Amino acid sequence: MKQEYLDEVDLKLLNALQHDASLSNVGLAEQLNISPPTCLRRVKRLTDEGWIERQVAILNHDKLGAALGHGLSALMEVTLDQQGAEHLNAFEQRAVADDAVQQCWRVSPGPDFVLVVQAADMPDYLAITQRLLTQDANVRNVKAFFATKRAKFTSTWPVLRKS
Repeated sequence: MKQEYLDEVDLKLLNALQHDASLSNVGLAEQLNISPPTCLRRVKRLTDEGWIERQVAILNHDKLGAALGHGLSALMEVTLDQQGAEHLNAFEQRAVADDAVQQCWRVSPGPDFVLVVQAADMPDYLAITQRLLTQDANVRNVKAFFATKRAKFTSTWPVLRKS
């Protein structure tokens, strides 16, 4: 039977893991002052219930971009001509299937989607836009913003309450 709620220990576990998922079970248990079996059981439950979606390595954006030539980050606002569920779903499926799209957000009000796109250079960006946008007769408007500096990036949520 699923518990489906979070107590203070769960929140501390989630906070610790989102900052460093490479911690061993023993190290995590020591950090939270709980026993290793309790820690392991709780992490398994949090994973099984979907609180922990996946564990990944976050790569250094600047170093990887320089090494691979992925030097262009674009934030794109996309407005569709028709916003019926089938049209929104069709565009969303194409966007999330494209490797150049790092993030795809359906938003409101304003544009229908905001995409974060990573391209090697401007010709690559043009190919991405042709693939995703110009071949779709339902795309009405696109507004692109090119990143000049990434001042902050995080994947963490503020799960612990401040006292």
